[in-house]
Amino acid sequence: MLKGWLDKKVGKPDYVLLGTILTLLCLGLLILASVSAAYSLKFGDDTYFFLKHQLTRGVIPGLILGYLAYRLDLNRLRKYTPLLLLFSFVLMLLVFVPFLGLKEGEAARWIILGPLSFQPSELLKLTFIFYLASWLAGRSKKDNPVFSKLKVSQTFLAFAAISAVIIFLLFLQSNISTLGVIIAVGCLMYFVSGSSLREILVLGLTGIAGLFVLIKVAPYRMNRFLVFLDPDLDPMGLGYQLNQSMIAIGSGGLFGLGLGMSAQKTGYLPQTISDSIFAVFSEETGFIGAFFLLALLLTFCWRGYLVAKKTNDAFLKLTAVGISSWIIIQSFVNIGAMMELVPLTGIPLPFISYGGSSLMITMVASGILLNISRRNS
Repeated sequence: MLKGWLDKKVGKPDYVLLGTILTLLCLGLLILASVSAAYSLKFGDDTYFFLKHQLTRGVIPGLILGYLAYRLDLNRLRKYTPLLLLFSFVLMLLVFVPFLGLKEGEAARWIILGPLSFQPSELLKLTFIFYLASWLAGRSKKDNPVFSKLKVSQTFLAFAAISAVIIFLLFLQSNISTLGVIIAVGCLMYFVSGSSLREILVLGLTGIAGLFVLIKVAPYRMNRFLVFLDPDLDPMGLGYQLNQSMIAIGSGGLFGLGLGMSAQKTGYLPQTISDSIFAVFSEETGFIGAFFLLALLLTFCWRGYLVAKKTNDAFLKLTAVGISSWIIIQSFVNIGAMMELVPLTGIPLPFISYGGSSLMITMVASGILLNISRRNS
């Protein structure tokens, strides 16, 4: 059964992209091993507790699924993109089911299945890219006369409708950072597909207005934004993580304190293995290490866009643009938050942060990107 879904076309992948992905994966494990050792002791005597979890629940399933994605017949999968997106919507709703969903504070984002947990919003990023690429690639040049009189296209209305559903689901989960990434990627794909400047302008203004409303309706978001403007406004509260992350980054200097030598990870900086992992990495490896990591992420984006440029198939081109944009936008949102360039968010750093769901889906997306590059050879 699976054999019929595999692409028989033989081709060589983009080896620079492949090398970049594997380097990021290895670097992420190295960083996690260094950062999580002290934190792991809170859960027992095993200093590699979180590293083992990342290997068994992120790396290994990610490599297996990533290889299957690399071999998959993407054109056959294309007709099932609406079902994949619908499946993601169902999973997003399951987080609110008692005894199945897990809620931490204001956020309900995880599904619990025995000892395993999964974050559906990670899958939503990929299925939305797939669906939008398929829709934009197959849209009709002729529009409904009713929509033409209103000076809006059917594609624009469809994009707005799907975006509204995603906004609603992520708003319920209090996951505004993921929402921002998904909408930014969607707008970029919409732009690349050749849409009119007028529609892109409307999308941009609507997005800014919507962000303002989301900030206003939740006091904690407004407070977080105010603290971003002035971290000293609440130095021991909302501004604490920002101040400590800047101390960590600044303490690294040019060459860093050395792997395992971070002081901030020993209880000063919150979320060291997830949201704040870049700050600790910068403290231990300095400017050189941080620059190397940024260079790898930019190389991933560059090769991904190059794959898209070489692809003649509109669906595959937009998929490559979407995946590349997603990884680089999410990376800069995470890193920017640690450097006080954007408001603090709870979004992981791709390939690096602890989290099985995030790493597994990132590896699947990487496999798809390599799959598309194989078709160009």
